[in-house]
Amino acid sequence: MDWDSDGGMMADGGDRAGSEILIVTGMSGAGRSTVANALEDMGWYVVDNLPPQMLKPLLDLSGLAASALPRVAAVVDVRGGSLFTDLPEVTRALRGAREQLRVVFLDASDDVLVRRYEAVRRPHPLQGDGTIVDGIRRERERLASIRSSADVVIDTTDLNIHQLATHVVELFSERGTARHSLTILSFGFKYGLPVDADMVVDMRFLPNPYWEDELRALTGEDERVRDFVLAQEGASEFLDAYTAVLVPVLAGYQRENKRHSVVAIGLHRGQAPIGRDGRGAQRAAGRGSRRRRPRAAPGSGPGVAR
Repeated sequence: MDWDSDGGMMADGGDRAGSEILIVTGMSGAGRSTVANALEDMGWYVVDNLPPQMLKPLLDLSGLAASALPRVAAVVDVRGGSLFTDLPEVTRALRGAREQLRVVFLDASDDVLVRRYEAVRRPHPLQGDGTIVDGIRRERERLASIRSSADVVIDTTDLNIHQLATHVVELFSERGTARHSLTILSFGFKYGLPVDADMVVDMRFLPNPYWEDELRALTGEDERVRDFVLAQEGASEFLDAYTAVLVPVLAGYQRENKRHSVVAIGLHRGQAPIGRDGRGAQRAAGRGSRRRRPRAAPGSGPGVAR
């Protein structure tokens, strides 16, 4: 089940048509790593702690391999030491060369940055022999011109990591890409719950097709088994009702930036045709769902109706 997002970035119209370039920078502790992880989860090719002088070769590479590197993000920050001072000049040169790129600046209030550094018990990269506050002050001075020329400024003062990641998805995901993927699988309660299940559905109130002589040797992928199960009293009503329950749950997962979930549908002993079909979820979403092969029971063939 795919849940779509809108608002992808515009494609470049020159030699790098179709490629998208982001430079992610900003205050240390403002969430650069969270942004990088969110971009990577969306399929961006992310390079962390890249010296500004390496941006041009990276963009050249993305242009030569546009299909392999359609979206590239480079995290550039004060960890680069003296090399970082060239970032404004390099950015201006790349824009002048008609490179399609955006600069994303992460910021937060000083007191929040101090609390975040104290929580992880790490020194600020610019504090030297001084305090965390000294390091933040020096960093703000170095980044003032970059912040003023950034295309996107994200203030993370009041955002947790999940809210920040969700905001990044809203800003930079491609139009039509899935924001949440739902896997539907089936299993037999006799063999225990799947360890990766987020939600478990008990369908043992339905008759077991294994005890039907003409269905015993068939798998859950066979339409005769599927039709038998869905024709039982209460089957369709249950699927429709459970689908209605899933809608607000999956919407909440999106808000919390949970990008994948697993619904495990349990039957009597083995694999259930209802898990392979996923018909109720498909009706709710109006599109196909990602489905996984039913969990095989020990000593039985995969997908055999039990």
